[in-house]
Formats: sequence, structure tokens, C-alpha cells
Amino acid sequence: MKRFLVILLCLILYTTLFTSCPGRNAGTNGEAETPKEIRVLLADHPYGNLLIPLIPEFERETGIKVIFEQLKENELNSRLTEEFTAGGCAADVFMTRPIQETLFFLKNDWIAPITNYDFSDYPQNTAEIGLKDGKLHVVPLIVEWQVLFYRRDLLTAAGLNVPANFDELENAARVLNRDGVYGFGSRGAGFAAVTQISSFIYNFGGRYIENGTAAFASSEAVEAFRYYGRILGIYGPQGVQNMSWNEILPIFQEGRLAMWTDASVFYSQLIDPLVSKVPAENVGVAILPRGPVTNEPYIISSWGMSISSRTSDMDSSAKFLEWATSKEMAKKAMLANITMARTSVWNDTSITSLLNPGIVETMIHASQYGYPYAMPFMTSIVRGRELIGDVISESINTRGTSPRLHVIAAQRASDLNDLLKTDGEYGTAK
Repeated sequence: MKRFLVILLCLILYTTLFTSCPGRNAGTNGEAETPKEIRVLLADHPYGNLLIPLIPEFERETGIKVIFEQLKENELNSRLTEEFTAGGCAADVFMTRPIQETLFFLKNDWIAPITNYDFSDYPQNTAEIGLKDGKLHVVPLIVEWQVLFYRRDLLTAAGLNVPANFDELENAARVLNRDGVYGFGSRGAGFAAVTQISSFIYNFGGRYIENGTAAFASSEAVEAFRYYGRILGIYGPQGVQNMSWNEILPIFQEGRLAMWTDASVFYSQLIDPLVSKVPAENVGVAILPRGPVTNEPYIISSWGMSISSRTSDMDSSAKFLEWATSKEMAKKAMLANITMARTSVWNDTSITSLLNPGIVETMIHASQYGYPYAMPFMTSIVRGRELIGDVISESINTRGTSPRLHVIAAQRASDLNDLLKTDGEYGTAK
């Protein structure tokens, strides 16, 4: 009997958690209206940390009670997926990672279109990832883009200018690869390298997916794989084929890497005197060099904010989203070294005067010309990255000389097409 009661109680709690919403409904039969209340899920991220102490201010101004939780990014995604799958209302407003989650959420109609919101202050290439049926579903929060970090002192000593194109980049890597310093670094571990080689593929005129089909076996993309494998295999750190950013970052900090291409967010760690031996004045930030065809570094909205399609109080949810993504909040975040998506904060000299000019220049370039995907935009993204990672590994391990590279690329592209077909995404023009 006791065991039965325990099971019954658990079922009641589970049902309450996943199928009942906070007390937001108006009273009936003459009862007073229940105070408005929404539930918000925030990421364990500097932006979530910024919002939390300010929530009481929002509550006082609006009379809306905010019940919030802060979760690590993978836990946040798992929680949202579980709650939406279980049915019921789930969270009303939540932070989300557009490149990883938005497509799956859109396909399941879990997020509401955002209406009566001014998106004109955002670069189009940061907002379009949340587009469905002509309506935007995600407000971009934080952006990151690919840049070239370089050692000013080493380039100057070698009589070199900052590389402006891929030929100059390879030449600089060759010249600087000496005296215990590696000429060039980037992610080499196949799965992890997918994001960083993406800009090289774009600059060679290729794509991962085009019109809903795998495109990375094209001659343009294969040439990008070869270039990346050659420059990294010859001039990169020993063991680079097994490295992600967390292994390459300390090599730069130790003064043993002349140039490194990765996400803009790492700049603060490169100039931190507590962990870096390289003086801040010797760390430069530049636009990723131009490829043979174009100059389209990736720019992604690494975090955004959405409203649940199941919210029972759209008005209160929209008010919170407006507040949490406002220009005022974006300015506070920029002053806390969080790179925000809003254009206005990058045009505000009271903010940009405090930043490295290279960070500002590269952001403006990426916002105007960048491509909004650092990986294939697909539901089965984990397996998709593994398939592309196989091509990257083959190129790095052979220093770009593999005679089988185009064959492997074609095989992996065929496998990726199978994933797209299974997920119902093949031939779609996203």
C-alpha cells in the first residue's frame, strides 16, 4: 500500500511539473484575477548571470512574477526537450542555442513566432536562422564570428603584413614556423574542426549544405579541405589532428603560436595576464583572410531567446522577452564583455572605444558579409559533424595530399544526404 502511494505521488508531481502552468489564469465566478506569473529558463552563461539580479526590477515594473531556473547548456536543452515532448505548457520563455536547437524546435512547432518586435537593430544574417513561414522565432542575443588572432611582434620582426588572403596566410605560416613557434593553428580534431574550417570552405566558394543537399564534395569545398589540411598539417602544432580550441588556446598563451583562427570570444583569454605570457599589446585581431572566391567568415548567434508556443500568457512572455533583449540590456552586456547581436551597440562609441579595434572591425565585417552557419543546419547535427570530420582528418593527416580526399568527401556527402532524407530535410531550401 505504501509503495502504491509513493508511485501515485510521483505521478502527480510529474504531471504537475510537465502539464500544469504557473497560476496565470484569471479567476472565475467573480474570483479575483490570479497574479500574472511566467516561468523562464536561463543558461548558465554570463548573460544569464547578468539578467538574474535584474529580474526583481522587471517584476516591480510590470507586476509579473518570474519563476526562473538557470541550467548548464546541455541540461537546458535536455530539460526543454523533455518538457515539450511530455506535453503541457513547458517554460514560457527560454534561452536557446539557435545553431544546435532551432531547426528541431521549429519542426516540432515548439516555439512561437515573435510578432510586434523590432528586428531592424539586428544583422539579417544573425536572425534568419529562426525564420519559418516568413516569421522569425528567435531573438539573437550573443554572437560570435571567426577571426584571425596573430602575434604583432612576430609579424613585425619578420617584416610581414597581416595576411589579407589565403596565399599570404600560408606564406606567413611558413616564415613564422621557426624557433619553437608554430606558424599557424586551428582546430584539427575532426568533429571539433567542422566549425572552424567552415569559413575556409565558404571563402573557397563552397557550402556544407545547399538547397537541402550535401554540397561539401564539390571541387570548391574539396580544395578548401586540402588547403586547411596542408597549412595545419605542415605548420600547425604537433598532434594538431587531435586538438580542439582548449588544447590550442594555451599554446598561444605560452607564446608558441604565431597565428590562430577561431571564434572571437577567445580574445579576452589571450590577453589575460594571469594566464597568458604574451603581452596584450602583441595580440592582434584581424578579419579572416580572403579566399580565392570571397570573404565570408561565419557569424553565428550562439545564444538567442524564444517564447514557447504553448505559453498560456503570451502578453507577459512577450514583455519579458522585450525587456531581456532590450537595447539597454544589450549595452549592459557589452560593457560586461559579452558580444551582443544588436547593431546599435556596435555603433555606440561609448562602448566601442573600450574595445580592441580589431574586434569591432571584424564584427562589422562579419555582420555585413558573414555566413550565418558554422556547421550544417540539420537535425542530426552530431552525426553530420562526424561525417565531415572524417574528411578533415584525412586532409590533415596527409597534409592535404590525399589522393582519396574527393572520394571520401563524396562518400560522406552521400551519408549526410541519407540523414537529411531520414529527417525529412532533404531538398529543403533552408
